[in-house]
Amino acid sequence: MSTELVPALEWTDLDKRAVDVVRALAMDAVEKAGSGHPGTAMSLAPAAYLLFQRTMRHDPTDPNWLGRDRFVLSAGHTSLTLYIQLFLSGYGLTLEDLRRLRQWDSLTPGHPEHGHTAGVETTTGPLGQGLGNAVGMAMAARRERGLFDPEAEPGTSPFDHHIWCVVSDGDIEEGISHEASSLAGHQQLGNLVVIYDDNKISIEDDTQIALSEDVLKRYEAYGWHTASVDWTDSGKYAEDVAALHAALEEAKAETGRPSFIRLRTVIGWPAPNKQNTGKIHGSALGADEVAATKRVLGMDPAKSFDVPDEVLEHAHQVAARGRDAHTAWKQGYTSWREANPERAAEYDRISRRELPAGWARALPSFEIGASMATRSASGEVLSALAPVLPELWGGSADLAGSNNTTMKGEPSFIPEEHQTKDFPGNRYGRTLHFGIREHAMGAILNGIALHGGTRPYGGTFLVFSDYMRPSVRLAALMKLPVTYVWTHDSIGLGEDGPTHQPIEHLWALRAIPGLDVVRPADANETAAAWKAVLEHNDRPAALALSRQNLPVYDGTSAEGVAHGGYILREAAGGQPRVILIATGSEVQIAVEGSELLESQGIPTRVVSMPCVEWFKGQDSAYRQTVLPPSIRARVAVEAGIALGWHEFVGECGEVVSLEHFGASAPYKTLYEQFGLTAERVAAAARASLAKLGQDKGETTGN
Repeated sequence: MSTELVPALEWTDLDKRAVDVVRALAMDAVEKAGSGHPGTAMSLAPAAYLLFQRTMRHDPTDPNWLGRDRFVLSAGHTSLTLYIQLFLSGYGLTLEDLRRLRQWDSLTPGHPEHGHTAGVETTTGPLGQGLGNAVGMAMAARRERGLFDPEAEPGTSPFDHHIWCVVSDGDIEEGISHEASSLAGHQQLGNLVVIYDDNKISIEDDTQIALSEDVLKRYEAYGWHTASVDWTDSGKYAEDVAALHAALEEAKAETGRPSFIRLRTVIGWPAPNKQNTGKIHGSALGADEVAATKRVLGMDPAKSFDVPDEVLEHAHQVAARGRDAHTAWKQGYTSWREANPERAAEYDRISRRELPAGWARALPSFEIGASMATRSASGEVLSALAPVLPELWGGSADLAGSNNTTMKGEPSFIPEEHQTKDFPGNRYGRTLHFGIREHAMGAILNGIALHGGTRPYGGTFLVFSDYMRPSVRLAALMKLPVTYVWTHDSIGLGEDGPTHQPIEHLWALRAIPGLDVVRPADANETAAAWKAVLEHNDRPAALALSRQNLPVYDGTSAEGVAHGGYILREAAGGQPRVILIATGSEVQIAVEGSELLESQGIPTRVVSMPCVEWFKGQDSAYRQTVLPPSIRARVAVEAGIALGWHEFVGECGEVVSLEHFGASAPYKTLYEQFGLTAERVAAAARASLAKLGQDKGETTGN
């Protein structure tokens, strides 16, 4: 876009004063807190103020406005960059909130937290996560446009908006940024603009110690539109806001590619002694340096948190402009609703994350006595749900054929020129292809869920959930309804060997608060698990699914699965002496073990416990019905470390587990060699009974 076509920037003395106020507030807030990151908030003050005051479409009086642009501060450590703009724009933050930076129960925690502070679109902590979120938001925006307004000309739909993301050196160094940015370029996300604060300082001071690549060329190679604004190129530091404004407007006009703007700043400007040093990156300036900086800015060093009325009044005018933009947008939105009542009704339902009436009737049921891997059953469930749940979409990290994550007959989400023979599709398609990018997939799924009502899922092998863990943890922290389809859930994957066989993963994932880990025992439990997962819209869930075929049992219960654990097989006579607890593929071993014990005259109950979290969420009466305290002889069996099972089996119970890595061999051999057998389960049950003095011997005849 020619710079002649860029609207002229009106930048008054009040705007300049507001920017200086931002710098002073950043210094004051960190000084009062005694910790924080003032430097980037100071040097990014003009850019952040420009974004919120001139560039972005947003309405501070309605932070959840559908038509708003999204702002993602991937460099979450510089939280004041966002908080101060929310204060100046009128989102509800007050000076008192800025004074309480990083304090207990404040609206200004050390890193921005979604759902905690109005105007914060995502929780950014680990560097690079926000960039991945922004890519997911941009993908979700395109998907939602395809669902509700695909025929509209570019720029005319109420679903058209931009995603703005500010990143730091740390963000672009983290590996997740490479994955997410590569995919964004491939997807041609023209609604995404990233501003890279190239200040060349991190905690270890000059980034030259660890970073020497040409970042702009890297993004050109990804297929991004790139631009550079260097406030140091004149030999002295000059904040050319007009040049940045022109670059931002050109990025908005670029609809065929994501845009990456390198902004060269000096961290901590204009602190006379600490600017451009690592010392100002992550610690308070100190009273003397704060005073000296305020003198440079022409401010009274004796005043703290000083915001002149005329500056605040001027900045608050963005709220009126936002309401005007909102009103203009609403006219188009109303026209769209009137012209598309069915789509509008569907949008209302999906945006509320409500499931349609009767949707569960589409769930398949599987023949008792058949044999099917739970990953295959999950694939059948997804295909069956495709027609009734348009909000459900997702894919795999290049393992679709193994994860069974492709809904049959659904087009891929891909620019038309990148579709393939096996995966035809279009820009508004449904099947996601993350490539071999598990790190980015996790953050992108979070961004999709954050953007609106659609329900994303993503698949890989369970062992590679390690690559996704920071994103999974953030999904749990933000209570996002993201579903992970993690297959090859045990040594049952066999010949691929110990590098691919999860051992510690189930309990490591169960340790994340707010994550539901669901390991169904058979095909019908898998369908019930999907039902229960989709009925929850306030937390993420992980499906741990088998590669190997498992028998489809009589007696599985959808209600029992939703409760997390239930009685699959009752003891003869209904009065068990021992209880066997199992998950996933080991339920089969527990059932076979119970048959051995019953043949030996030991009444045995088998409990299938697909989800520990759901079971622990039931009331005490239900839990005691399944696991009566009076029955202390118990065995838990799972093809992984024992860890949390001791809570369920008690001091007299036994755990049949795997406390070491696996090996490469056919899966049946592995189960046999590692002692995950019915015979060992039966022996463990007798050992538990022996601890209770209930293991009766037989007379020898002497």
